[in-house]
Amino acid sequence: MAEQDDVALIRRWFQKLQLCIQAVDFVGSRPLVADDIVTFGTFAAFTVGREATEQEQWRHVWGHIDQFRWRLDDLRTIVSADRLTAVGMAVFESTGYSEDGKAFDRPGRATVVLGRQAAGEEWIAQHTHVSLFPGTPSRSFTKREHPPAL
Repeated sequence: MAEQDDVALIRRWFQKLQLCIQAVDFVGSRPLVADDIVTFGTFAAFTVGREATEQEQWRHVWGHIDQFRWRLDDLRTIVSADRLTAVGMAVFESTGYSEDGKAFDRPGRATVVLGRQAAGEEWIAQHTHVSLFPGTPSRSFTKREHPPAL
């Protein structure tokens, strides 16, 4: 039962991040990641800290894509024996836009290392590695179907 609860909370973490990405909600995403998160991503090879991750990665992506969604039916997880560390791995889909405004499929994958102080608590990302599938353009130009709410 504990393993199912842990996986459910990992799934919920991915769902919360998905909503933040869709809404371009940087403030709402902050509680999902540690202050000292270490990340790899599409635009910044290596960042340390939530603020750097937001500035050097998220702000270059979230407002320039549409229809971001995790394929959570295929979520893979590893949970440590003490239930304080976990890894979540998921594939995502999104829509990007070429410089001339044409939409293109923008699939990728992510590995997220999660931690918490006590079993049963919400997970917090300690590390993320997000990458696009090979051959996918790394840059999307702004042409959102639904501009984010301010």
